[in-house]
Amino acid sequence: MSRIGKLSINVPDKVSVVISSDKIIVKGPKGELSKNVPNSIKIVQNDKLIQVLPSESISTGKQLYGTYRSLIDNMICGVTEGFQKKLELQGVGYRSQVDGKNLILNVGYSHQVKIISPDGIKLSVENNTNIIVAGSDKELVGQIAANIRSIRPPEPYKGKGIRYQGEYVRKKIGKAGKK
Repeated sequence: MSRIGKLSINVPDKVSVVISSDKIIVKGPKGELSKNVPNSIKIVQNDKLIQVLPSESISTGKQLYGTYRSLIDNMICGVTEGFQKKLELQGVGYRSQVDGKNLILNVGYSHQVKIISPDGIKLSVENNTNIIVAGSDKELVGQIAANIRSIRPPEPYKGKGIRYQGEYVRKKIGKAGKK
């Protein structure tokens, strides 16, 4: 049994939660998020507490209710505080800039790489080498950050590329180190 799924979720005053039979909608100061809920999970709201329970008749409820409890908690955190991922560019001549809602990267290719920001995501740049991906949907923020990183992942010989802030890239020694 899930220990995380047994915990109740506190709903802040500035957040409203609407629960229907197959969907949950969370509205807050930073936006609105919705998630489809399978039939094997019951969501019960008592004043400012939300409890996620597995359905007794369907066996997949016990497998999923801890996951959905975490997803709902992340939705509430997202509409109140928001989420962000920070990326760093390392390499000679690597730089980034924001053009409207688009992010333009110069990362060693013969052309500039242009990334279009989807709705709900804010892309910003500090010092031309630090990128901040911010938004209320944790899954979307992580996916956009992973897409940006995949354009030029850090390589193990010189460490050049796009990496998460604080990410450690283990370096290889190359041909000269074998002697």
